[in-house]
Amino acid sequence: MNLSYLATEGFGLNLNLFETNVLNWAVVVFGLYKFLPGFLGKMLQKRREGILLELKEADERLQSATKALEKAKADLSLAEEKASQIKSDSIKRVEAIKMESEKNAIEEMARIKQSAISDESSEASRAMSQLRKEAVELAIIKALDSLPNKLDQNTQEDLVTQSINDIEIN
Repeated sequence: MNLSYLATEGFGLNLNLFETNVLNWAVVVFGLYKFLPGFLGKMLQKRREGILLELKEADERLQSATKALEKAKADLSLAEEKASQIKSDSIKRVEAIKMESEKNAIEEMARIKQSAISDESSEASRAMSQLRKEAVELAIIKALDSLPNKLDQNTQEDLVTQSINDIEIN
């Protein structure tokens, strides 16, 4: 009689320890129960510590990045204020330069106008002087041309004598 099977219509239970490998399973389960918690526990503990360390480092990086972001925002705000100040100063400077340029242009135009008037006056004076000189030369030439016909010998002698006397008196 084989006691290893208790069968009931189509379903049976094998109680033979060697055929069913119950002893092998018992050794494996006992080994896992005894050694696995230490080995697997150490591995899990190391992994847990690694994850915690990575989380701590990530948190530190997050805090550092948050501080850097706040500093960058403050720097940006200062830079925007500085840019606004520079812009307003440059607008004021442009206006001042524009006013200075306009003033200089007006002064230069007045100087050029005065110079033109002065040049015109000196040119007119030079032209008048030239006309007088030419008129005098023309009068002298005419006088010299007509003088020999109008003066006789006695009149010429009287004129020369009178001129000599005038020179001696002066």
